[in-house]
Amino acid sequence: MANQKTFMEAVKERRTIYQLNNKAPISDKQITDIVKDAVLHVPSSFNSQSARLVVLLKKEHETFWDFVAEVLKAIVPAEQFGSTQDKLNGFRAAYGTILFFEDPKPVQDLQNAFPMYAHHFPGWSEHTSAMHQFALWVALEAEGFGANLQHYNPIIDQKAQEHWNIPTNWKLRAQLVFGGRAGEPGEKQFKPVEGERLFVYGADA
Repeated sequence: MANQKTFMEAVKERRTIYQLNNKAPISDKQITDIVKDAVLHVPSSFNSQSARLVVLLKKEHETFWDFVAEVLKAIVPAEQFGSTQDKLNGFRAAYGTILFFEDPKPVQDLQNAFPMYAHHFPGWSEHTSAMHQFALWVALEAEGFGANLQHYNPIIDQKAQEHWNIPTNWKLRAQLVFGGRAGEPGEKQFKPVEGERLFVYGADA
């Protein structure tokens, strides 16, 4: 990793950063290699390998957020669209976006192969997508990017799928926007951990 951070250092420093620019601390090939490693090595339930990722950089990234603006302009009241456009312009100003899709075919195959667990597989598919999202958010943080995670699905699904020739049965789950840091996040707030969110039994004193 460019900044030589440990995994947990990168986890701790991963933040939601909205002030981004179109500068990249690493090459496009390095970005692609990181995403490829995530696709290969992030686990999935029953080894479903159902995640499908689309990486949009520079002009392609800008096109995606132009599409989002176009779709939202048709449904957001005119008097409210100004603030919506400002938010979208912030995403557009970044360097890239990773679209996280899930392919339902492997999930359905597992449901047929293991009917006892059939009702669990859709939820486990969501877990798979979430692990890919987190792994790449942390990995990009470790390389010096800032990022934020968005969820403009399903309103943008069809337009994106048509433009980038993405199978229409894939389900868009999230969009990770990343770029150079043009600002800093606010102070992180923590709720109590021990005794409320973390319980340990059997540990040495």
